[in-house]
Amino acid sequence: MPLSKELIEQKLNEKFSGESFVFTEHRNELTVSLDKKNIAALCKYLKEEDQLAFKLCEDITAIDWAKRKNRFTVVYHIFSIKQNFRLTLKADVDESDCNIDSVSSVWKTANWHERETFDMYGIHFNNHPDLRRMYMPEEFEYHPLRKDFPLMGIPGSLSLPKNKN
Repeated sequence: MPLSKELIEQKLNEKFSGESFVFTEHRNELTVSLDKKNIAALCKYLKEEDQLAFKLCEDITAIDWAKRKNRFTVVYHIFSIKQNFRLTLKADVDESDCNIDSVSSVWKTANWHERETFDMYGIHFNNHPDLRRMYMPEEFEYHPLRKDFPLMGIPGSLSLPKNKN
């Protein structure tokens, strides 16, 4: 049976009966919003459940809403090659508790995506095997993709190479 919004909704509601998922569809792409505390268990289920088989994590990123209560939304783009179906997962993260469980034990590709999201947004991924900066120096105390980071950077916060001309 081909994957559909209804089938995914049915399977998730059966498996995670206490969870209040929000299912939205836009331009034939399904998004599931959920509480961050269930992200690792949900991702494991989506990958291992035979009928779903979301074996590929294409990307993990974040959105900084700046002024909302839950300032950040962590976004996961996953794909079922078997079913030729793309699914987006979203979990809100508040700035005061700026962490979410890692899914790098589910998909190895999540390792780099989570590191990049940590580096650029400052969201900590619990139980990540090697959570360190990717682009910015380890001692850099800011996160460049946050809305409150100045467009031109922070003068003196990062030493730049000398001009050799």
